[in-house]
Amino acid sequence: MTMQEISNNKTIAKNTLFLYFRMMVTMVISLYTSRVVLQVLGIDDYGIYQAVGGIVGFLSFINAALSTGTSRFITFGLGEGNLEKLKGIFSTTLTGHVILGLAIVIVAEIFGLWFLHNKMVIPPDRMVAAEWVFHLSILTAFFSLTQIPFNASIIAHEKMKIYAYVGMIDAFAKLAIVFSLKYSTIDKLIFFAILNCLLQIGIIIFYHIYTKHNFEEVTLRMRIYKKIFREIVGFSWWSLFAQISIALNNQGILLLLNMFFSPAIVAARSLSLQVNVAANQFVTNFQTATTPQIVKKYAMKDYEGSKQLLLETTKYSYYLMLLLCVPIFFTAESLLHLWLKVVPEYTTIFLQIIIIQSLFQVFDASLYRALYAKGRLKENALLSPTLGFISFPIVYILFKYGYSPVTLSWASLIFYAILALFIKPLLVIKIVDYKWKDIFNLFIPCLKVSVLSFLIPFLIIRFVKVDSLLLLFLFN
Repeated sequence: MTMQEISNNKTIAKNTLFLYFRMMVTMVISLYTSRVVLQVLGIDDYGIYQAVGGIVGFLSFINAALSTGTSRFITFGLGEGNLEKLKGIFSTTLTGHVILGLAIVIVAEIFGLWFLHNKMVIPPDRMVAAEWVFHLSILTAFFSLTQIPFNASIIAHEKMKIYAYVGMIDAFAKLAIVFSLKYSTIDKLIFFAILNCLLQIGIIIFYHIYTKHNFEEVTLRMRIYKKIFREIVGFSWWSLFAQISIALNNQGILLLLNMFFSPAIVAARSLSLQVNVAANQFVTNFQTATTPQIVKKYAMKDYEGSKQLLLETTKYSYYLMLLLCVPIFFTAESLLHLWLKVVPEYTTIFLQIIIIQSLFQVFDASLYRALYAKGRLKENALLSPTLGFISFPIVYILFKYGYSPVTLSWASLIFYAILALFIKPLLVIKIVDYKWKDIFNLFIPCLKVSVLSFLIPFLIIRFVKVDSLLLLFLFN
């Protein structure tokens, strides 16, 4: 192993530790604040907050697509070592984000407000509060969109320590917001939305100041370089297509739930998603720390090194997720009662299905990084979203005919299983020159460990009658 490889591994390890420390703090605080918010706002208001925010979240698929393109080009530019080009990339992406942010505000205010009043199931006496949440969510979405180039620079420079510190400050601030709700003299849902919006704006301002003073390429100059713009748009266009599908199957599903069921069902789905997000943070942090190295190795034409790093980190990511998912799956009901005290209907089954989905998401997200490093998203953007576009209307039709809200969870699970086991492997073999041997060497060990991990606790619960919470401590 060369000195450069040793240095890179140390950087990955250090950044991973920072991100894990951030994750542990933010996860504990986030889960606790969710419980308090649910108690203070009530199940219906909590569901309204999640559903109304879902309108803006659905439109923010543009945000996610541009984030992918921006991060990739800034990271690749660092790998090439061309400062002038890097400055052009940053200036172009910043200008593009501001323009698109304004466009999203206009579209959301026109069509989103119509959807809020005409399609969503919201009690008449809570409509004014829902409108406040809607407008503040749009404002927050605009500022979040404009900060993407600044966040991308921090990740590209692998300054995960800053990410960790800001994440913990954000978590403690949200905790303070939750406690302040109890003393609010105005509508608690409106007050909650106002404080969350102000918090996000404050964090955005900090990122702007930090990156401007620490990274040479960061400039507030509003200019679009046509050649760079065409490259980024060409890359991000396919990511945009994919993100529409993701938006349909995340925020879009919340909107569907609110159209056919009560806000309480939306709250149940949102709570299960929050646990899923917390679990995925274990893997996301690891991948965030390693992705810049994967991209930089590819930029330097070390293709084999990039591939081996990706495959190894994918395997470790899966084991890490499995270690978390198995005890959560078998103790879901008990954990939810400990966490929330009052558990909305369907939350347990939503959580158990989505936990299994998380395991497939590890492969889907990890193998995507190979396409991301090469800069070839077209094929993935044509195949992967097609499944999403198919599953969304199927769920809509099933809801229309009176099927259970759990239907959406099964549809989502099947969707990610196909992506992880078939679509992504085929794409990386065809486009990035991976071999079937590489894929089998990744999947087979993970499958063996998975079977044992689920079978042993199932047999213990089935035949030994061990309490689920006791089982949780035994496996940790």
